[in-house]
Amino acid sequence: MGDRGNKTQDFEELSSIRSAEPSQSFSPNLGSPSPPETPNLSHCVSCIGKYLLLEPLEGDHVFRAVHLHSGEELVCKVFDISCYQESLAPCFCLTAHSNINQITEILLGETKAYVFFERSYGDMHSFVRTCKKLREEEAARLFYQIASAVAHCHDGGLVLRDLKLRKFIFKDEERTRVKLESLEDAYILRGDDDSLSDKHGCPAYVSPEILNTSGSYSGKAADVWSLGVMLYTMLVGRYPFHDIEPSSLFSKIRRGQFNIPETLSPKAKCLIRSILRREPSERLTSQEILDHPWFSTDFSVSNSGYGAKEASDQLVPDVNMEENLDPFFN
Repeated sequence: MGDRGNKTQDFEELSSIRSAEPSQSFSPNLGSPSPPETPNLSHCVSCIGKYLLLEPLEGDHVFRAVHLHSGEELVCKVFDISCYQESLAPCFCLTAHSNINQITEILLGETKAYVFFERSYGDMHSFVRTCKKLREEEAARLFYQIASAVAHCHDGGLVLRDLKLRKFIFKDEERTRVKLESLEDAYILRGDDDSLSDKHGCPAYVSPEILNTSGSYSGKAADVWSLGVMLYTMLVGRYPFHDIEPSSLFSKIRRGQFNIPETLSPKAKCLIRSILRREPSERLTSQEILDHPWFSTDFSVSNSGYGAKEASDQLVPDVNMEENLDPFFN
């Protein structure tokens, strides 16, 4: 879901379009109403209630949407009516958080559920690719928000499982505020035990214990490992473990050996090493990450070389290492 602009010509030309506006809509915390008629999404533009659904942003289930009356731009995700409650269940386990995407409205059709979110201004993966790498001050500001979202999920009994840079999107055009795009892949814990047995995620972000065991592992600790991969990538401009062959990549992750450029500050190196530990019990928790002294650094008086660009850096790949992990465990 990238930057699509504000009030576009699409809205100006199509704002006169109206359909029978359903009286049944509901905010995320209310019960389900009887559904309105389901619009036909096979056309390039459809009208659902007080919204226009324009071009798809992701596959055939995420669309750019415009509010007919205000012109506000949003994002609409379309779910099968039979499974939307299960897909959205993690969203209703948490209290609101500024760094987690919030549902603004849900409309129910005969066969589909239309879930509306605020628009975004690009994702972290694309941002890091464009910037090559981030300076420590900027990385600290953004990573704190990322870790804060994860800590809130962990405190609320959710394990995210598929954490990666692409999952975090910008809330503003200046790209200073981020939020977790969705909770659809999150696992709801039934108690204090965070043991999981499924192997769900992306190759570049998967933790060693997921690769090394056929049994259970700590879901929260695996999330923290993914946070470490994200932080390293933001600061260095490449993944800590990378290889074009999945088997070679997984071997490197199992060994847990990686190099940290000397251009990073001691506190940044300390935080990375405190997260990317092979032994899950030795990693910081998501809450402990937020208390790390790196975030309180006065970057205005820090070494100006920290975070400087290195010509030898391998850039963050576009998609190869962000593909779903499941096929590699057949």
